[in-house]
Amino acid sequence: VQLQASGGGLVQAGGSLRLSCATSGRTISSYDMGWFRQAPGKEREFVAVSILSSGTTYTDSVKGRFTISRDSAKNTLTLQMNSLKPEDTAVYYCAAEPWAAYVRKSRADFHSWGQGTLVTVSS
Repeated sequence: VQLQASGGGLVQAGGSLRLSCATSGRTISSYDMGWFRQAPGKEREFVAVSILSSGTTYTDSVKGRFTISRDSAKNTLTLQMNSLKPEDTAVYYCAAEPWAAYVRKSRADFHSWGQGTLVTVSS
């Protein structure tokens, strides 16, 4: 499956952005999907996943602010980000992997990646 992320940009703290991940090649209805982010000088980290067998899971720092969702008809994954903070600044990547019966949260669990979209939150 091929992935293309979009929707990043510059926003003030407290603002919102909506990231989208367009997919092609396979239907996402048979894939676990996720969002990861990588801040300058840091490792790529888990943000949120949509797991077919168990639902959605978020890293603690974004719970209550971010929402991951999928539209299987449009083959699109989205990440609605509200109440953004400067520490959310990063390049955001979408990822996909054929579904499995466990909650994937590791970068190593995913082998298909989009190109990344930059989110910058100013204070």
